[in-house]
Amino acid sequence: MKGFTLLEVMVALAIIAGVILTVISSFNYHLSVVSRDREETVAVLLGRAKLDDPGFQAIDKEKGTFAPDWPGIAWATDIKTTEYPGVNRLTLTVSWDAERRKIALVKYLAK
Repeated sequence: MKGFTLLEVMVALAIIAGVILTVISSFNYHLSVVSRDREETVAVLLGRAKLDDPGFQAIDKEKGTFAPDWPGIAWATDIKTTEYPGVNRLTLTVSWDAERRKIALVKYLAK
């Protein structure tokens, strides 16, 4: 007799199902990594642009958002003195995803 037995077909289908499940879950995981990296990149670029803005240090506000372009991303500043005379430490915290995710950028300023 020629052909495959039912057992051989079932084993082949089980192997194929396992491989397909692994590929789909791996693809899904890597899509989430790409999405997270994109959000972090946008947050870093917005934060660096805010720190490099010449008028930013003159603003008295301690919090804000990047609206209207990026309304879901907020920023907050914290200025502290350092142990070095004449130098302040400016920490800009950029948060997104309802403030569940955040990064902090630090810049040292001369008084």
